[in-house]
Amino acid sequence: MLKKHPSKDISESKGTMLKGKTICLCLTGSVAVISAPIVARELMRLGAEVIAVMTRAAAELISPALMHWATGNPVLTKLTGAVEHIYLAGDRPGALGTANLVLVCPATANTISKIANGIDDTPVTTVVTTAFGSGTPIVVVPAMHASMFNHVILEENIQKLKKYGIDILGPRLSEGKAKIAKVDDIIDRVIDLLISKKDLKGRKILITAGPTREYIDEIRFVSNNSSGRMGIDIAKEAAARGADVLLVAGQCMVKIPEYLNTVNVVSTEDFINAVKSELSYNDYDFFICAAAISDYSPTSCIEGKISSDNVKELQINMKLTPKIIDEARRKNHKVFIVAFKAETNVSRSELINRAYGRLQRSDADMIVANDVGRDDIGFVSKDNEVYIIDKEKRITHVEKHSKRYIASKILDTALESYHIKHPEES
Repeated sequence: MLKKHPSKDISESKGTMLKGKTICLCLTGSVAVISAPIVARELMRLGAEVIAVMTRAAAELISPALMHWATGNPVLTKLTGAVEHIYLAGDRPGALGTANLVLVCPATANTISKIANGIDDTPVTTVVTTAFGSGTPIVVVPAMHASMFNHVILEENIQKLKKYGIDILGPRLSEGKAKIAKVDDIIDRVIDLLISKKDLKGRKILITAGPTREYIDEIRFVSNNSSGRMGIDIAKEAAARGADVLLVAGQCMVKIPEYLNTVNVVSTEDFINAVKSELSYNDYDFFICAAAISDYSPTSCIEGKISSDNVKELQINMKLTPKIIDEARRKNHKVFIVAFKAETNVSRSELINRAYGRLQRSDADMIVANDVGRDDIGFVSKDNEVYIIDKEKRITHVEKHSKRYIASKILDTALESYHIKHPEES
């Protein structure tokens, strides 16, 4: 007899952010249900226990046996005298198997309207009603044809669910479909609801992310490989922890969530102007400069497009750009500044020394150093490994982990240092 289901082997393979959390994954009859095993296993890779509940319509699209394989747990397809809905989502704090969150993913128009009107005729709707009564967080992820999603009564029902505290994620409107949210966005929302502390409530945080573009002519530019993921993950984590966040972003490779208040910029000059304006007219507690700001830009931008037919050899004069953290400090002497220092292929001691030197020259309060020359933690990677250094050269090493996890540690350290600097607020 198996002591451990083979699917459990992936548990915590990407970290322990959801360790100790149980998620009730409710599946309904949308073709988007084919993504359910992927969602379940991504949650498990972060340490979560996942228990699937399926409507009859969902079970006609994918087999309950598949979800059993994906989660390693028996699948609930009907309610019995064992009152499984109470066991999963009832008001029984601390009971083994009690769900910390109910995730209806995907949710059809039919199920959404039933939930909104208190109709319990499937295992999914009954579990959700039970979660309502126990105060268990509920996330609904719609997926259907766009014409169904645009039904005025469905719109009213979605608004009703929002009014009563249900979190609605998505959908993505494309190709005549109201498509299920992306898996990464679903996982992020679960993390936000289950593990994010609210220790930044009332704080205003300005964050930069992404690369700059320095134009040579009207279509060619000098840039770098920054994806923007680190800065975006810091913004998501700060928002989840209750902060009032403004993200100033370059042309990022990673999609910025719609719920983040964002100012889009292009060049180093644009970044600097946006940051100086915000620090001049708004009272920010933190400025976190995670953007990959260009050190050099062309001395001039040539009008039009340089013709390769006429110009056989192109020489470009470059000038040093201002340091954005220097400009930020000159504009605001009180804001707590977190700088970033990227190096390539240097020793640990050299990386730390160069970062600390930059911190001192710019009068930043904290600096985050990382080696972007490594393929496994570089610009486009979902992971990072950093050294966080404060003014007293205290060093916090965060080993290789997801950038969202790194973001949480950066904010933890920044808040701790902030309270040391401002003991009156502790």
